[in-house]
Amino acid sequence: MKRKIIYNPDSTESVNDRRVFGGNPTGIFELNNIKYQWAYNLWEVMLNNTWFPKEVDMTRDVNDYKNLTDVEKTAYDKALSQLIFMDSLQTNNLIDNVNPYVTSPEINLILVRQSFEEALHSQSYAVMVDSISTNSAEIYDLWRRDMMLKSKNDAIATVYLELAKNPSEHNFVKACFANQILEGIYFYSGFTYIYTLARSGKMLGSAQMIRFIQRDEVTHLVLFQNLINTLRKERPDLFTDKLRAEVIEMFKEAVKLESEWGKYITQGQILGLTDGIVEQYIKYLAD
Repeated sequence: MKRKIIYNPDSTESVNDRRVFGGNPTGIFELNNIKYQWAYNLWEVMLNNTWFPKEVDMTRDVNDYKNLTDVEKTAYDKALSQLIFMDSLQTNNLIDNVNPYVTSPEINLILVRQSFEEALHSQSYAVMVDSISTNSAEIYDLWRRDMMLKSKNDAIATVYLELAKNPSEHNFVKACFANQILEGIYFYSGFTYIYTLARSGKMLGSAQMIRFIQRDEVTHLVLFQNLINTLRKERPDLFTDKLRAEVIEMFKEAVKLESEWGKYITQGQILGLTDGIVEQYIKYLAD
């Protein structure tokens, strides 16, 4: 694959000739003429969803955290540390790994918007960390001490690192499916745990922050689902039996990894989150 040229005055590409990748754009964002209407519609939805972490009152969470049990605190810290990693990874992945190869300006637009939202989520987690800890490194560096967390981070990053090392069309499409797994499966053990605390009247500010974040993640799922469907029409040759087998294996591995992670952080000691419920929920998300 070739990276798009950011300024290409010799291009004569028409709107109808635009492609998800492999096109020949001028580099001008001509948004009065749109080929992929779904992308522009989603852009407007994402703009209307704009929010900022300062809107969320975290005052009660300061005292709530102090009153959590040791198991609840540990689970909260690990869930938060995992979420921090994933949004950090996704911010970099979209900007450095995916968008440089996309040759449709309207899709470039929403990928940049998604990157902004992932960065905003990172700021949200910083607000949450400040509410519970006087030493932020305890949360941010948890992956250095917790090998289960480190192992999960390594597994999630694998497909994105493959694309960075070998930017082939096959690896690009795999990364699109990996994005669906990240946004639709890997985030949810952390989200679910924080919502479980909120149902007990604890960490309500954190839960509200997660609601805003999850609303964004829904649009990210829609973005890449449309991107995959569009690629399937433009380049059906890429959707081979080999790709299908690899994607199925990716989903199976994600279910296994996320189920193990959910059980690990809750230790079977969180009311409303038994090991069976965690595993059943992750399988439901994958389906």
